[in-house]
Amino acid sequence: MDSALYAFVEDFRGEGVDKVLDRVSAYGVRGVTIAATSHQARDVTPHGSSRLTFRRDGVHFIPPEDVFAGVRLAPPVQQGAEEEPVAEIRRACAGRGLKLHARTVFLHNTTVGLANLDVTVQNCFGDRGSPGDLCPSHPDVRAYAVALARAVARQGADSVVAESLHFGAFSHGYHHERCFVALGPMDAFLFGLCFCGPCMRRAADLGVNADVAREECARIVSGVLDGDPPAQGEVTRAALTAYAGPEVVAYARARSESVTSLVGEVSSAVTAEGSMLTFMDATGAWKGYVDGLPPAGLAAHDAWQIGVDLVALGDLVPSFAVPAYARDAARVADDVAAYQRSIGKDRELRAVLRPGLPDTDSDDRLAAKVRAARAAGAQAVDFYAYGLAPFDVLSRIPAALG
Repeated sequence: MDSALYAFVEDFRGEGVDKVLDRVSAYGVRGVTIAATSHQARDVTPHGSSRLTFRRDGVHFIPPEDVFAGVRLAPPVQQGAEEEPVAEIRRACAGRGLKLHARTVFLHNTTVGLANLDVTVQNCFGDRGSPGDLCPSHPDVRAYAVALARAVARQGADSVVAESLHFGAFSHGYHHERCFVALGPMDAFLFGLCFCGPCMRRAADLGVNADVAREECARIVSGVLDGDPPAQGEVTRAALTAYAGPEVVAYARARSESVTSLVGEVSSAVTAEGSMLTFMDATGAWKGYVDGLPPAGLAAHDAWQIGVDLVALGDLVPSFAVPAYARDAARVADDVAAYQRSIGKDRELRAVLRPGLPDTDSDDRLAAKVRAARAAGAQAVDFYAYGLAPFDVLSRIPAALG
């Protein structure tokens, strides 16, 4: 079974490329998924050169000038990128028979968003309050995503793992969030819908009355902010229709056209550069990120909420990565099986597991989840992430794969 261990450039820089790859090889995985780009984060790194690591937005290589020529947006460049760390890691992996996958954060970039607020999502009140979320409908963002895909693919990785190549969630628009209003899941969903000009025009072209949808969202969210009781229950199309009306649901579903067409363009760009795109749907990560206890709805069934149409993408993308952030092996199996039914059996499906907290508390639990993912149809199981997990947690991987 194929497998890879997620890692950061800072891991290799702090511990040394050979030392990290010695450990990676000993874990029995067949590759490394390196963060060729990063987004802002503050991470506890238990065996890093620093025990608390601050990460910035940007790429770990010098962007090719020809790729970004004429493109308005450009990625920030990480310190040390001129040393070509991705190329060094790629060569070292090749010498050990390990694959190298390049994880790429596309549309979650606070630095780019703050400098270009007009390309970020705009809510039903006209607020540009999520600078970390670039809108996939905006032409400049789309050009940026395609250029970034080409630039990463040129680094020579076996695949480009596309993270955040879809709409974001309301709860993750900036690095520090405060909300002391009781918003129900449906209220937060409506608050997070993007009503920027390009989004509204695309929806209108599909026959949706975007103005009515925006007005209904503003009316409902305003009511809750003014003291109306929040909506109860999970976000489903049926519940949302009853709560907000059919135009809002139609508008939400129309967003998938922006995402599907953009993913198709990015996949074609990656292929043209000699690599392969692996599309990562973040739904499973968001549902179980905090405690490994995702709510009842399966990730594949809820992916439409961020504009992801898995059936349509199954015709465009050769490979999918599924963060299966759940404590329960049965839930991992259910999520993986639902993805396979949506994308089709001829597409590669990679389950991404966390070998430690908060999902996994023992060797047996990790092994059970690997077995469950495999039985449900995953062709690969990947682990997140080398620099974030203590060595005793990472040592669970060989037995789990075995």
